[in-house]
Amino acid sequence: MEPPPSTVAPRPRTWERAWQEALYGPAGFYRSSSPGGHFATSAQGIPGGGELLARALVALAGRHGCTQVVDVGAGGGELLAAVAALAPDLTLTGVDVVDRRGARSVDCWLLAPGGAVLPQGLVGLEDALVVGHEWLDVVPCPVVARGRDRVWREVAVLPDGTETEGPPVGGEHLAWLERWVGQDVERAEVGLPRDRAAADLLGRISSGVLLLVDYGHVRGDRPRHGTLTGFRSGREVAPVPDGTCDLTAHVAVDSLTDHLALTRPRARPRVLTQRAALADLLPGADAPVPHGLARSAPTAYLRALASRAALQTLTAPGGLGDFAWVTVQVPREPGGRQ
Repeated sequence: MEPPPSTVAPRPRTWERAWQEALYGPAGFYRSSSPGGHFATSAQGIPGGGELLARALVALAGRHGCTQVVDVGAGGGELLAAVAALAPDLTLTGVDVVDRRGARSVDCWLLAPGGAVLPQGLVGLEDALVVGHEWLDVVPCPVVARGRDRVWREVAVLPDGTETEGPPVGGEHLAWLERWVGQDVERAEVGLPRDRAAADLLGRISSGVLLLVDYGHVRGDRPRHGTLTGFRSGREVAPVPDGTCDLTAHVAVDSLTDHLALTRPRARPRVLTQRAALADLLPGADAPVPHGLARSAPTAYLRALASRAALQTLTAPGGLGDFAWVTVQVPREPGGRQ
């Protein structure tokens, strides 16, 4: 007789499958938790940060003649609300795993399955600035480690976070590792699912700009022991795929841009740090606040001080300022063909 289901010991699963279920399954983290209660991003959790980021997006949209902004991984629509306050003429679309169709200032809300899978209705985007802000880092991917024989093996994990060594990595994942990961690295996240997810998103743009913003690294500075980690209640914690914490890993930016360039040969990716991107899009935003403003307009003075402090946080070396801003321009061609 088989034991009752409740007493059956759980089996380890690949990190990619466990990660997907932990974030996007029926009881997944993003379906039951407000991300803002667990971690801060440039878009939320930093006083004044969301408005600055929105100003940068409005400037980028204007530079490229975009009439709509699409936010993939929009959370509660906070960033789009900030954009709407600055540019009410832009059409705004939010994409997320939680239905927020009542979100303030959002014109359209598309429900996503989660991870790399995008909504079927997200197609034919014309004159669109499509933003994936801290989206790719939560697209699950294989986690691998070198065995004692130096062979790459997939890492399997139990719901409590206990890891076991899986089978050797082969095929396209091994080819990715051989190209993009150096011999000094002992553990890594295979970025191929992120590369393909980004290429899928790019392929849905008829004209406009794709912007992907995330922590990242390149072959020359891959962390030796990978970057998979968890966040719970504002603190970094051990990654446990039980649905109680966010699970995230940095993006392989060089692999990403290479894949995007192959997907759309005429649309060459450009990479800047967030620090450089904001300096370009918000010229003069870091200028000192005149002390005389404190007497003539004290409220404006305090607001300006807060904005400058937020900018310093968003551009800080070793922190948010090191975020990678990957942009790909998709020009409109005569006759509408790309």
